[in-house]
Amino acid sequence: MSDKIKIRDLQVYANHGVYEEENKLGQKFLVSAELYTDFSKAGEDDDLNLSVDYGCVCKKITEFMESNCFKLIETAAQQLAEMLLLNFQLLSGVKIEIKKPWAPIGLPLDTASVELERNWHTAYIALGSNIGDKESYINTAIETLKNTKGCVVEKVSSMIVTKPYGNVKQDDFLNGVLCLKTYYSPDRLLELLNQIETKAGRKRETHWGPRTLDLDIIFYDNFVMDSERLHIPHIDMHNRLFVLEPLAEIAPYVRHPVLNKTVEQLLGELNG
Repeated sequence: MSDKIKIRDLQVYANHGVYEEENKLGQKFLVSAELYTDFSKAGEDDDLNLSVDYGCVCKKITEFMESNCFKLIETAAQQLAEMLLLNFQLLSGVKIEIKKPWAPIGLPLDTASVELERNWHTAYIALGSNIGDKESYINTAIETLKNTKGCVVEKVSSMIVTKPYGNVKQDDFLNGVLCLKTYYSPDRLLELLNQIETKAGRKRETHWGPRTLDLDIIFYDNFVMDSERLHIPHIDMHNRLFVLEPLAEIAPYVRHPVLNKTVEQLLGELNG
């Protein structure tokens, strides 16, 4: 996103710091923000409702900084960024810098500061279950994501019944895919999904074995990563009809960032 609104060094007197006197007496902070948004329509129509009101943003920043008390300005910056993303729907992302001019370190310095950037991302999550009340497990997972701050479920596919993948004898699966808007990082999103699986009684005893709930990150924007815990895009998604069929229902034109083919193309190739 190339369009941005910049706020520079908004002065706020607040009570953040590790030391007790900082929390009691307070001190000055300088907050800067870059607000990522598409204001081409606002520029054409000269309409504030089509852009982000930076005056309102400044008031929200001031209220947030004054009404909270954090030990770390890292925490203040993180939660401030998330608050702005949740409160201003036209924002696609924010960059926040918090400067501390009076940092009590006993040495001469201009300011100490932290800077971070948070953006909305689009992730596609595969859903599966083949133990017990499969539909209930999947619906509970969807509702949990809907009720998680920083997560917005935008689309959910139809659920399909599929045969198990692999050589383990087990019951048929109920499978689907959802589209999630989130400001979570891939690793943080994985942790959330694993927590939902664990709450559903998921046990990881047999590879490709039966499970109460299976939640896999298929795509995360056009991001590509390979780590010990996580592969994005999902490393075997293009070979799985139970992923491609529901994914093609809600995102047929999303393109695989490595194979450079759309979901619709991948499904067509797999169906032969």
